[in-house]
Amino acid sequence: MAKRILAINPGSTSTKIAVFDDDSSVFNTTIKHEAEEVQRFERIFDQYAFRREAIEKTLESEDISLDSLDGVVGRGGMLKPLESGTYLVDDGMVDFVKRAARGEHASNLGCVIAKEIADEQNIKSFIVDPVAVDEMEDIARYTGMPEIKRQSLFHALNQKAVSRKAARELGKDYQDLNLIVAHLGGGISVGAHRKGRVIDVNNALDGDGPMSPERSGSVPLGPLYKMCFSGKYTLKEIKRKNYGEGGLVAYLGTNDGAEIAQRIKSGDKRATFIFEVMCYQIAKEIGSAAAVLKGDVDAIILTGGLARDEYLVEFIKERVGFIGKLLVYPGEDEMEALALGALRVLKGEEQPKTYEG
Repeated sequence: MAKRILAINPGSTSTKIAVFDDDSSVFNTTIKHEAEEVQRFERIFDQYAFRREAIEKTLESEDISLDSLDGVVGRGGMLKPLESGTYLVDDGMVDFVKRAARGEHASNLGCVIAKEIADEQNIKSFIVDPVAVDEMEDIARYTGMPEIKRQSLFHALNQKAVSRKAARELGKDYQDLNLIVAHLGGGISVGAHRKGRVIDVNNALDGDGPMSPERSGSVPLGPLYKMCFSGKYTLKEIKRKNYGEGGLVAYLGTNDGAEIAQRIKSGDKRATFIFEVMCYQIAKEIGSAAAVLKGDVDAIILTGGLARDEYLVEFIKERVGFIGKLLVYPGEDEMEALALGALRVLKGEEQPKTYEG
């Protein structure tokens, strides 16, 4: 009998949900939340009841009963550093994200909502490859300031999912490949995957790596710390310049890739140049990852929403094509990746991991 799984993926102004019977999607939608709705909550965790109610109302409208579920899987949040895999949600995990011990992020709500729904149905709840997956080598962690070390916070779920897809396409096991994976969305992360482990990756949350539609990426420190102590900006305003109001938003007033693409087609030279700046920085980051892998690269993968843009793909291909084969998987496989991770456990093909907070 097929296992029915509910997958939950909270984003900043939306909550994606999907229902799978084994590996077949039977329902998939994105619940939109008005910015004013979510901004009225002081903390991310305070949105829990609001988001859960929206999920349950949506499922009810589709005649999908919670008691038909065999498992619930949520997007993993800002947890302590941990290895890749499928984890059972426990009270320690919920307490960690409730305290936002590692930072506020909408994905923190995934495990909380999954556990509450699952507990009421007396079934299991899971997370799969959360953003906190950490397989970095020590040499990649160090900076020129002993007080600051680089952290592994990235789009692990989608990077791992497309890596497995690429491995199938190449006729090999993921653990036997060296890959460079660039997740190109509202945030951008570029990971160096060596034999199934992401040994180096930029921290897309903290201003590391290329600029993105709404994040600044790496900037020169001198001008930045002068800004910080100029008295013109609060800490909150500086954070927003890095995350939320940086990148394409800062230059072009929008993070909408389709709108920017249209402006480029219409001959908007400024939009064209700024978009190329972002593409140039992505290509540089891919080049850096190639150095990490000592030039031994089986494939470069472009994924995420921006990978649908042919102009971007061609711009990057022109600069990194010499490194290795380029594979493009537009969009995100995150809902399927969540469901398949839970399914492997429910079918006894994989043992779930235990979070030790």
